[in-house]
Amino acid sequence: MNMLPNPIFIAGIFVVIFFLSKWVNILNEYERAVTFWLGRLGPAPKGPGLTLIFWPFETMVRVDLRTITLDVPPQDVITRDNVSVKVNAVVYFHVMDPAKAIVKVANYMYATSQLAQTTLRSVLGQAMLDGLLSEREKLNESLQEILDKHTDPWGIKVTMVEVKAVDLPIEMQRAMAKQAEAEREKRAKIIHASGEFEASKQLAEAAHVIATEPASMQLRYLQTLTEIAAEKNSTILFPVPIEMLALLGMKLQKAGRAEEMGEK
Repeated sequence: MNMLPNPIFIAGIFVVIFFLSKWVNILNEYERAVTFWLGRLGPAPKGPGLTLIFWPFETMVRVDLRTITLDVPPQDVITRDNVSVKVNAVVYFHVMDPAKAIVKVANYMYATSQLAQTTLRSVLGQAMLDGLLSEREKLNESLQEILDKHTDPWGIKVTMVEVKAVDLPIEMQRAMAKQAEAEREKRAKIIHASGEFEASKQLAEAAHVIATEPASMQLRYLQTLTEIAAEKNSTILFPVPIEMLALLGMKLQKAGRAEEMGEK
């Protein structure tokens, strides 16, 4: 005759399996278990690997030790020179002391996020707009130092803070574009004036050389004609020296006087 298993024995096996599932825990390399024995904090975090937690007298909280990327939402910031901008950033941090991260603060992720938002507004609000756009590395270092100092009692280590984007109002973008355009026009005029000055110096030296050798002027005329002919132009302007026209005028005057004297 077949004997049925004892129900108490079966229930005992289920109870043992249940307790073993609670007691035996496997933690990954990047995880630690902060344990509480009847509500009191354990001496040190457990893990990684196989970890025994004697539930229900002992409980644990898993803590991730990897670097966490926290995206700070866009914040409305008024700079020191009264310009309203929207700034967002990203914060990199990791849990350095798991026990402090669980015991000292209720939710270290939420607390770090709120602290990053308020610190971002306060630090960037003390900077000028030009400094916010050009000295971003210094502002990042300042934000990282302040956040790391305030999160250290929570067992959090802030490794890096980066300001991602600065959104300017449309009016400010137009004003900055006009300023940049005016600056470039100023530089262009200075360069043009400098070129004119250098050219005038070269022309003065060339005129001095030509003045010492009058024949060089005729050679320059011929060279100019050669350059014009190379362009295959239908019209060629031949420059005539003013001295030649004056000499021709004097000869015409003399011829006219001679004719008058002959008539008399």
